[in-house]
Amino acid sequence: MGEPTVRKRQLGGELRRLREAAGLKLSDVADRIGLPASKVNRVELARLGIKPDDLDALLDLYNVGDGAKRDVLHAIARHGSVRGWWQTYRDIISPAYADLISLEADAKSMRSYQTSLVPGLLQTAAYARATIDALSMTSTPAEVNALTQVRMARQSVLSRPEPLELWAVIHEAALRPRVKSDPKMMKEQLQKLLDHAVLPHVSIQVLPLDAPPHAGMLGSFAVIGFPETADLDVAYLETLTSALYIEDPAEVSRYGSAFERLRASALPFDESADLIERLKDTT
Repeated sequence: MGEPTVRKRQLGGELRRLREAAGLKLSDVADRIGLPASKVNRVELARLGIKPDDLDALLDLYNVGDGAKRDVLHAIARHGSVRGWWQTYRDIISPAYADLISLEADAKSMRSYQTSLVPGLLQTAAYARATIDALSMTSTPAEVNALTQVRMARQSVLSRPEPLELWAVIHEAALRPRVKSDPKMMKEQLQKLLDHAVLPHVSIQVLPLDAPPHAGMLGSFAVIGFPETADLDVAYLETLTSALYIEDPAEVSRYGSAFERLRASALPFDESADLIERLKDTT
């Protein structure tokens, strides 16, 4: 499994924007610093990585003097050389899922809106196994167990020294018990939400069933934020068979605005916790 494609696209897109802002064509780059135009083009198209010296040569040519920005781009370029724990599961997780795990590992924050499921970073193992089994449909029991292990391992981003800042808005429908044959599973899941809601880096709100029309009616999404710059934030949408990453800054900003509206429409933290407690007690 190579470098996560989302980060590679981010680097390539930024280098292309810098080149165009400098008024240079690919042939100009080749003439001035000797990097073949075809190689620069493949980097910009996210088909090829780039060595540190070559990256510095491009940034010098594009007059990028901002040390922080240069550090960010170098960090992204190095990303592919780091072997993540998830690569152990490369036979059962898709490249798009590997991208998500990699992005979570690098991210500073995640703003998640869920319509029908508890966010993966807040799921119990039993809940995760049940939902993975239902949604994967064709996976074997061994594969379901392995995917459950992956989901549980992802949650380490919430307990690392500098934990991911997670803000989750969950529709009330996702929290109402629907597995009548296993009420214990849902009770434990709701308790896990309550346990995490008291952590300083985790914020949980519930969007009530009687909420007025809102920005999340078209489905779940997440906005993954990075410490470098908002221009590198990513919006993530998941479907039954694939995942979609939104990387254009203007579009990502719209998802961020949608989340802010959902946050404003959701119950305050204390009321959200009270509702989760009541649902747990009646499960």
